[in-house]
Amino acid sequence: MNPITHLLVGWTVANSARLNRRERAAVTLAGVIPDLDGIGLVAEVAIRSWEEPLLWWTDYHHVLGHNLSFSVLIAAISFAFVKRRWMTAALVLVSFHLHLLGDLVGGGGSDGYQWPMHYLYPFSDAWQWVWQGQWALNAWPNMLLTAILLVVTFALARRRGYSLLELLSSAADRGFVAALRRRFPLASMPANVESRSGIERS
Repeated sequence: MNPITHLLVGWTVANSARLNRRERAAVTLAGVIPDLDGIGLVAEVAIRSWEEPLLWWTDYHHVLGHNLSFSVLIAAISFAFVKRRWMTAALVLVSFHLHLLGDLVGGGGSDGYQWPMHYLYPFSDAWQWVWQGQWALNAWPNMLLTAILLVVTFALARRRGYSLLELLSSAADRGFVAALRRRFPLASMPANVESRSGIERS
């Protein structure tokens, strides 16, 4: 799936529980971090004219980052840096595995090739994930899912007082939420919403 879709999925998972800003960031980033194993594409394209090119993307995408071991590592790192450790680690695993599921069902290439995921890597190649019904990256289900997730993201920002932009800038986040609430005012604002938003931003 598109990294933006993965990011929106992660953000939605992060908002399924009462988490603070750092915890939401950990869960959200877990939804996109498996694609770190695709960074070899840059080097592979840059040196493709070499007599013996390094196939870092071809050989390792959906291998190094798309597996159980990497998910446990990311959950453990998150566990060490947050307050609600068990809740955050559990949601990190959910977010991470939704990335794998998304790639399994909607990560097909234009040539029909499927990237098998070596789920038990590096300990075993016995369990590789492939689904014959996989749709292409630009297929309508992916576009529809992204549109739905965008609506959910905007609705959450309007209601809760913070958005996905908080991962980049608190000022940009506040400005976006303020503009959103001016355009779509809340019918009634519970007295504790603003104070709760302040706690969750911390």
